[in-house]
Amino acid sequence: MLIQALDGFVDAGSGRRLARDHLLNALDSEPLVTFDVDQLVDYRSRRPEMTFTRDHWDGYAAPKLAVQLVRDLNDVPFLLLHGPEPDVQWERFIAAVGILVAELDVRMVVGLNAVPMAVPHTRPPTVIAHGTPPDLVAEYPKWLPTIQVPASVGNLLEYRLGEAGTPACGFAVAVPYYLAQLEHPDAAHTLLECVARAGELSLPTEALARAAEVARANVDKQVAASEEIASLVHGLEQQYDDMTAGRGGGLLTDGARMPTADELGAEFEQYLSGWTDTDGGPSE
Repeated sequence: MLIQALDGFVDAGSGRRLARDHLLNALDSEPLVTFDVDQLVDYRSRRPEMTFTRDHWDGYAAPKLAVQLVRDLNDVPFLLLHGPEPDVQWERFIAAVGILVAELDVRMVVGLNAVPMAVPHTRPPTVIAHGTPPDLVAEYPKWLPTIQVPASVGNLLEYRLGEAGTPACGFAVAVPYYLAQLEHPDAAHTLLECVARAGELSLPTEALARAAEVARANVDKQVAASEEIASLVHGLEQQYDDMTAGRGGGLLTDGARMPTADELGAEFEQYLSGWTDTDGGPSE
């Protein structure tokens, strides 16, 4: 199995980053393949950091795009593609990954994402699963109809591999949009559970589960302290419950465009601006 967890595409709650970093920190791994980032990264659009110490340059955080060989808790090997999403030459990069998949006899490629959605943090995480062939994700509910979303290298890789007959799937956790700018370990925990199930891997998730409990308790306290936010969360709960009970539609309507984190955040701010700080009700 190869897991692709590239930076650059939307990552609500840093779910993908937390999941990837947890795998690299908690499991044994070693570098296997590196890509020439000078051919793929636009440095001026996202400048790497340099360290200045008093009177000289002391370090440079060079971007790295690589495939890591990782071993799960049972010493089962799998691959992890990580680093910055290429800015250019997408098709050449995907072709190169396809060659690696063939030469290393990779049986499946799995992508990780976390997207901001109108869901409450008080309900089980919603997973948007997709794959070619669809049998790879048959056990997951179908939350979305036909929609338009901005392309990413990861999603295009899944599409191209599917065209070539290589099993490929992806999991995107729906993160409450009011938490999209905060670290959301529950998203990372959910992603790794999906990966473990798809690849029959034994992955360490206990630390993420504990972190998710702490984060959820902290959010509950903040929600309880604000009638406005509590009312919003309650509305999302009702919408979620209606959806899961079959009384409403999915997360989006057919033909819709996936909203961005900024758009959902603006909607949240607009909602709160309609409330006063004194009477706990809508302002006139």
